[in-house]
Amino acid sequence: MSKPVIGRTDKVDFPEFDLFDVDVKIDTGAYTSAIHCDKIVEENNALHCTFSHPEDTNFSGKEVVFTDYSRTGVKNSNGHKENRFKIKSKVIFFGKTYRINLTLSTRDDMRFPVLIGRQFLKQKFLVDVSLEHVSYKQKIK
Repeated sequence: MSKPVIGRTDKVDFPEFDLFDVDVKIDTGAYTSAIHCDKIVEENNALHCTFSHPEDTNFSGKEVVFTDYSRTGVKNSNGHKENRFKIKSKVIFFGKTYRINLTLSTRDDMRFPVLIGRQFLKQKFLVDVSLEHVSYKQKIK
């Protein structure tokens, strides 16, 4: 069975967060995937996260509480190692739901609120950097 081809950017859904048509950057240079989260509070063995973004109306400020989470070391875009929270969720590409590990990061200064890395991409998709929004275009047909 051949793998679906995706482009360098797309729009996907994260139904567990009520986030739909979210702009994502496909980044084969990144190992982990990351999602923008502007408020993260750990208390009583739970992680309280607020998904809001001043320039992205998809990120409406909804708070999501995670009881299953961990910490992981991640090299940021400048090469510095950061200790980030990691959660598991679901993402929809081409109408199919996939499990995904996401690190939580403040990405309000980045063009894309979500980065999809190699850990998720491998054995699922081929990437053609000349394409954009392949999954999203199928969704809106």
